[in-house]
Amino acid sequence: MDSREKILEKIKKALIIPTDKPMPKPDFKKSPYIQFTEATCEVAFADAYNKGKGEFYFCESLEVFLTQLKHYLDNKNFTKIFIWEEYLQELAKFIKIDFQNNDKNLNDIEVGITLCEALVARTGSIVVSSKQSAGRRLTIFPPIHIVVAFTSQCVWEIKDALTLLKTQYENNFPSMISFITGPSQTADIEKTLVLGAHGPKELILFLVKE
Repeated sequence: MDSREKILEKIKKALIIPTDKPMPKPDFKKSPYIQFTEATCEVAFADAYNKGKGEFYFCESLEVFLTQLKHYLDNKNFTKIFIWEEYLQELAKFIKIDFQNNDKNLNDIEVGITLCEALVARTGSIVVSSKQSAGRRLTIFPPIHIVVAFTSQCVWEIKDALTLLKTQYENNFPSMISFITGPSQTADIEKTLVLGAHGPKELILFLVKE
């Protein structure tokens, strides 16, 4: 009897003779993930987000956020800032930031500033959708993407984010939902990491405490 026949014989016996300890049926209702131990959702999110090579700024208040955003933009000397959401436009006007509110000269964009739908603590992901005034382009096209989020938007799991979107939009669900986990990057070519391969090469998040 050769090696192949020996293996087949063992398989045959294993199928005929039942095991003494059958495998238990899987509990599909139980989460496959290790349970969180952090005290708050935003702490867990920050820990996961920082592993994705994105910049992170935690702001204790809206006033602190405005100061930090102004300081960040001034230091970078950006001149082509695009903001399409009215709430952010009002904040930008308050701190005297020049911006463009339409897609004219979009090819010259340096940075896009948007809101988001939710933050997922499990993966450190930022959730955006086509229902936002920023649309699809302002989260993908600019080389630098700045996201403004609030601690109340933090959820634990991806399913929680989808439930939040379903509740918010009901029968008018977004045609596009994107989970942004760090800046765009790929290592497909010779296993060399390249940032900005198919989206922004820099991702900056300002998380404002509420």
